[in-house]
Amino acid sequence: MPSLYTIILAPNPSIMTGPGTNSIILGGQPGGTVVIDPADESSDHLDALIKEGERRGGIQNILITHGHPDHVGGAAALRERLHIPILAYNRRGVSIADEELADGATLPVGDDTLRAIHTPGHRFDHLCFYLERQRILFAGDLISGITTNVIAPPDGDMFDYMHSLQRLQFLDIATIVPGHGPNIADAQAKITEYINHRRLREQQILQVLETLPRGSTILEMVPAIYTDVDPKLHPIAAWSVEAHLLKLEKEGLVERIGDKGWALVEPTI
Repeated sequence: MPSLYTIILAPNPSIMTGPGTNSIILGGQPGGTVVIDPADESSDHLDALIKEGERRGGIQNILITHGHPDHVGGAAALRERLHIPILAYNRRGVSIADEELADGATLPVGDDTLRAIHTPGHRFDHLCFYLERQRILFAGDLISGITTNVIAPPDGDMFDYMHSLQRLQFLDIATIVPGHGPNIADAQAKITEYINHRRLREQQILQVLETLPRGSTILEMVPAIYTDVDPKLHPIAAWSVEAHLLKLEKEGLVERIGDKGWALVEPTI
């Protein structure tokens, strides 16, 4: 009897993907087999996915968590080889999708049911997939087994991201299988850690804005916030700062000054 799922690491390591993307083969008879995030179009990677799928009775659907290249990179090539559909949240996010998966849509997988959960934030089209009986969350880039995930505007939205994390606090999750890095056993502790990390970063941004001149830019804020981060990574950190500022702007706590400047909203008397 095959295990519930198999992780096949894609050959796409980088500063953004860590050791690579976790492509996942899930299910088997009687309910069918799916692949989540066939991440790379190299023949070796696709061969490995197909071989594992055949061991489980054959892959029937390609599921995509979101449209970033390191998650969708091998989908079109795998579809061409197997003549099976690509399913994603919408075609705006994944233009090659054959079918769109609404929030709450379900698929039979093995002897279980896989539920799509729309969790925007890392990207507007992000889906997690929840294996209901086994209580396993295939989390894509909502949560990482390596570090916190980058939220990069305009496709990423910190306001939505926090709401997506908070939504998962009401879900009974035994294990998180992330898109990058090892599995996470204590799911709710990790989700709470992510929420607390973002709240702490938000407070740091507000505190820095108290000390910097009004109209300071993100590039001026980053070194004051990320004091223990290699300056080479500051451009990536700037994405997260921007995402937090846009959230704080929605909440009426900060405002734009000119084209690139930011400041705390001054209280009215």
